[in-house]
Amino acid sequence: MDAATFFHSEIFKLIILPIAIFTARICDVSLDTLRIIYVSRGLKLLAASIGFFEVLIWLIAMSQIIRNLTNPFLYVAYAGGFAMGNYIGILIEEKMAIGTVVIRVITQKDATELIEFLKNDGYGITHADAQGAFGPVKIIFTIVKRKDITFILKMIHKFNPLAFYTIEDIRSVRQGIFPIVKTK
Repeated sequence: MDAATFFHSEIFKLIILPIAIFTARICDVSLDTLRIIYVSRGLKLLAASIGFFEVLIWLIAMSQIIRNLTNPFLYVAYAGGFAMGNYIGILIEEKMAIGTVVIRVITQKDATELIEFLKNDGYGITHADAQGAFGPVKIIFTIVKRKDITFILKMIHKFNPLAFYTIEDIRSVRQGIFPIVKTK
């Protein structure tokens, strides 16, 4: 069987092409997820480069759908690839853990042990006494790499399981104290 015959065969149209469309959508939507993250972090050149390949893949996939408008398997593959691409893009981003976050801890319990632990482990912290809805509280701020979030949350739970905390992405950081070697 030559190439032209293969590309017009039922196996190609009903199995191979839908799988290719599904895979292409996974790739371009995963790239889209990463591109949006890089745009939000101000990484212009990286975001633009990813955007080029994202659109190129999308155009190739769409051209195949336009050529085969009567094939409903392509529509399902396109939609399924979009959904799976979102999921995989988020998984990739979580594994990469690029960037920094601020973790804000508010606790009514004495926070001395947590503060000392974070300082001794090399994390920069700022803390202040404040007044909460039910009385005095301690507010602790620390800026950490995203890959350290799980460790810091474990320590918060260890020293004060009832502490209230929030985590926010930071676009940029100037100076600060970040541990060189972490104890995990």
